[in-house]
Amino acid sequence: MALGLTEEHQALAGAVRGWAERHCPPDVVRAAADSRDSGAARYAAALGPSLAAHGVAGLHVPADHGGQGFGLPELAVALEELGRALVPGAFLPTVFASAVLAAADAPGKLLDGLTGGARTGAVALTPGLTGRTDARGGLLIDGVAAPVLGAATADLLILPVRTDAGEIWAAADPLGFEITERSSLDLTRPVATVGGAGVTLPAERVLGGLNRTTVTGLAATLFGAEACGIAAWAVATAVQYAKIRKQFGRPIGQFQAVKHRCAKMLTVAEQAAAAVWDAARAHGEPGIPAAQREFAASVAGVIAVDAAVSCAHDAIQILGGIGYTWEHDAHLYYRRALSLRALLGPSGQWAERAAELALAGVRRPPRVDLPADAQELRADVRAELRDIAALDPLEQTRRLAADGWVMPHLPRPWGRAAGPLEQIIAAEQVQAAGLRAPNLFIAGWVIPALVEYGTPWQQGQFLPPTLRGELVWCQLFSEPDAGSDLAGLSTRAERAEGGWRITGQKIWTSLARQAAWAICIARTDPAAARHAGITYFLVDMSAPGIEVRPLREMTGDAIFNQVFLDGVFVPDDCVVGGVNDGWRVARTTLANERVALSSSWAYGSGVGELLELASGRGDGWAGPQLRPADLRQLGRFVCDGHALDMLGLRITLKQLSGTEPGATSSVRKLLGMQHAQQIADFGWAVLGPDGALGASRPDEGTPGASGAGAGAYWSRQVLFTRALTIGGGTTDIQLNIIAERLLGLPRDPEAP
Repeated sequence: MALGLTEEHQALAGAVRGWAERHCPPDVVRAAADSRDSGAARYAAALGPSLAAHGVAGLHVPADHGGQGFGLPELAVALEELGRALVPGAFLPTVFASAVLAAADAPGKLLDGLTGGARTGAVALTPGLTGRTDARGGLLIDGVAAPVLGAATADLLILPVRTDAGEIWAAADPLGFEITERSSLDLTRPVATVGGAGVTLPAERVLGGLNRTTVTGLAATLFGAEACGIAAWAVATAVQYAKIRKQFGRPIGQFQAVKHRCAKMLTVAEQAAAAVWDAARAHGEPGIPAAQREFAASVAGVIAVDAAVSCAHDAIQILGGIGYTWEHDAHLYYRRALSLRALLGPSGQWAERAAELALAGVRRPPRVDLPADAQELRADVRAELRDIAALDPLEQTRRLAADGWVMPHLPRPWGRAAGPLEQIIAAEQVQAAGLRAPNLFIAGWVIPALVEYGTPWQQGQFLPPTLRGELVWCQLFSEPDAGSDLAGLSTRAERAEGGWRITGQKIWTSLARQAAWAICIARTDPAAARHAGITYFLVDMSAPGIEVRPLREMTGDAIFNQVFLDGVFVPDDCVVGGVNDGWRVARTTLANERVALSSSWAYGSGVGELLELASGRGDGWAGPQLRPADLRQLGRFVCDGHALDMLGLRITLKQLSGTEPGATSSVRKLLGMQHAQQIADFGWAVLGPDGALGASRPDEGTPGASGAGAGAYWSRQVLFTRALTIGGGTTDIQLNIIAERLLGLPRDPEAP
């Protein structure tokens, strides 16, 4: 869940976490919550100066203005850790103020003290102040801005002022304003109203180069970073409690309802981290268009703070009665998350803006910035592929397979033993050369199992033609009574002279009518434990005793099949990995299936098709009439889709840095399939009566078509996407995997 991916960011996070453990343990937070000033005095006397002394307060400020000269990503990493510790006081409002000043054409002296811990700042987000020019060119300010986080203790206020020329932003000293502290929902951080009645502000205090979009974008990013820390705390606290709290003789983390709630909390927190990470990066990227920066901030504004609210809410639910008590810290985190949401503004407003930007064509596609040493590798790869591109198409395919370009991560001779960097460059350069590697489909899951466990004969017999795309494979795993629970399979294999006889029924088999070969698991030792006594076979689909029956789905298509095996003979040399050791081999196949699905989640329709529908860009149609609620929902889908892209980018960057993707890949697969279903549901719903129209064939209708064409397309998508949360491991099973393997919650008890 951590925002930082690089070693430097992880080290920074560790340093800030260590500071929090030493200087702001839970008893300090509790003391702040119980004090009359919400810990403001302690922050001013100890916490603020200590953070400044460690350089944390100036991470994002240029060195020539007293800062550390890094950027918003580094500040976001620090804020996440401080949010995890619920550090009380003025840190967030102060660094928000200094970030606004750094983004403005502001005199450097305004930053004096903010990075050194001697002064604190606050930024008003709500309009309410008006200004008129005085005789000296300054401003006379009237009105009230409320509520303002940190204003009660601030030494410098950043205020929006409405004038006849539009809204301007100004830096003001509190003197002359009426600062009225108000009761704060967040017990560890005060809020106040800022009122003015003819307060004079010199002209040099007007901040040039600022607008509301810039300021609120910074707010979404920084508030979102702190929200990520709150969400992370909530997940960790809920999981820890679920492991030790017992009910009915079992830890509550073993109950599926609790397990799934914890897993969903993790997915929400991961999505929030990806959104804020990208928003922070966007502020520091040179040459990035302002609209892209606003788009990234809007995504963070929709996703991150809501994640903190929902995770804190769910943590209290898992904690049960103890979580509802005053003595437990859960309500302090919940209060802070709610306060951030209220101050930043409703997520629906942020979603509307994201939708408007997307409909206007604003995109922020994922991009991998490769290291400098990649240039030489890219040149070498380009030269090799240039030679292949000069061959005729059939020979191109043979060379791509023979030279390891089809699955370059495999060990030689089947691949190139390519690390993540070479894999990225290979994919890039294969496309640039106009080459097309074979689409392996299920064979892409089979090959790794044969590479790892196959005999030399099996590898030589099957891998070369499979890598060339000449052999089509299917997978005989699922059974009518053993879907995701593959260990419960009943298909049996019995000893015969020179091999085995397999009898049973398989279901949900893609490509069974086209496949030449199948991978099949069957029970070879009925007396063994569930996961033992299973063997992994290679089955010739033309062998006597095999019957394939198409299985018609709700769309009317027959993509899947039932396969009946009646004493099908399989020779001994088609056993992979050893008799009764098939579960280990099957897990390799299943792991590769999950990776493949995770890296290509966008089955059905995605955000692009939804935008095409909403804008009517198909045949001049004006598109459906979207209500404000529809626009907000569209914006949420846009934001979810972008966060999924960023999750995928983070997986790639983690692999490039040599670290494991951890929860990110599992979370992306789960969220992606749900996302595709939700888009289909929405696209169908906004069509109104046209949603009653159906498609008689798979290619009927287009996303942006009018009337019948759109109805046919989206009604079909609704039907088709029902399968996405079932195939490849149902959503419920995926939640179990996340809860048990990633969060360490106790596994379900074994069936008797």
